[in-house]
Amino acid sequence: MRDLSNGSIPRGFRFGAAKAGLKASGRPDFALIVADEPASAAAAFTSNRVIAAPLVVDKENLTATGGRVRVAAINAGNANCAAGEAGLQAARATCAAVAQTFGCRAEEVFPSSTGIIGVPLPAEKLIAALPELAESLGCESSHFSEAAHAILTTDLVEKMAFARLEIKSGDGAVSEVRIAAFGKGSGMIHPQLVPHATMLVYVLTDAAVEPGDLDGYLRAVVEVSFNRISVDGDTSTNDTVLLLASGASGARIGAGDAAFAAALTEVCTSMARQVVADGEGATHVVELRVGGAANDADALRVAKAIAHSPLVKTAWAGCDPNWGRLVATIGYSGAQVDPGRIDIRFGELQICRDGGRAAEFDEAAAHEYISQREFSISIDLHQGKGSCVFWTTDLTHQYISINADYST
Repeated sequence: MRDLSNGSIPRGFRFGAAKAGLKASGRPDFALIVADEPASAAAAFTSNRVIAAPLVVDKENLTATGGRVRVAAINAGNANCAAGEAGLQAARATCAAVAQTFGCRAEEVFPSSTGIIGVPLPAEKLIAALPELAESLGCESSHFSEAAHAILTTDLVEKMAFARLEIKSGDGAVSEVRIAAFGKGSGMIHPQLVPHATMLVYVLTDAAVEPGDLDGYLRAVVEVSFNRISVDGDTSTNDTVLLLASGASGARIGAGDAAFAAALTEVCTSMARQVVADGEGATHVVELRVGGAANDADALRVAKAIAHSPLVKTAWAGCDPNWGRLVATIGYSGAQVDPGRIDIRFGELQICRDGGRAAEFDEAAAHEYISQREFSISIDLHQGKGSCVFWTTDLTHQYISINADYST
């Protein structure tokens, strides 16, 4: 999934990054994704009712173009949120300057921002960086990686994922379709994307997909990937997933293509898990498997309650197999629960049976198991056929240090 080679980059796009001077570190902080022709687009945004200025502009622009994007312009170091009318003006000024640079409509520009909330965005710095950035664009894997690196904030690593599949047309011709994604996210991670520190993800394909069909694929995939992760339970004001289709491969894909949906799900699930694995201060990545719920919604309620519990997450940080905290959290989750029918496993180790300590519970073995960097917890509620898989992290002193010092 991280096969970063020129043959893995979707055709029809160019990438670039520059230092606009927004990050105090002086590192690259401005990236562009430029489609050779207006690309079909679909996007999912945060459900937070306080939303950043670029998201307001994105929604307006997608409506104005009928779901077409020529350029995605992404800055790090400033969230452009809670800045009032000045924030909207900054986002629109950036769009206008990008449009002039690339000879497109301002409405075909998709701005994104990530960083500190409540600080005015100096759009003039982004605009000043545009000429050099436009000159540096390219379609090689190195350009893709540079763009991925420029949008990071507290992230420790770049996040990228790739997939390839073959699509057969009606006349029997076979075309290779590429899907690639890059993104950022480390803290303030509990995306609640609709339809249905900030996570930004850009998923690209060279298949030809109409905007309406693309939106259908995106709606389905975010539910089983980005809406199934949490680092700290905080939903950002800027969360965005943008899916672009250039059509440069020549392969046309309509609604309901199982192979394309599977490849897209693979890429987005990989990206979601990479975000969790890079959670601020995280020392453990935990896969929660909840089954036997009355319905899928109840399974998700249980998973989220566990993923957001400071008591549970700090126990994981200390490798403490305190399963009683799990049972208590399940009880207040709001899901339909029979306390006498809850089963819990740590990996293959039976921890709790019928709501009580399993006779074979081995505390030392359980401690050793959850001392691993990644582990799985399975919960069976015995209430029905509802289920879900959810990924989260522990909560450590380092998380507190990172966020206590973030703006200073």
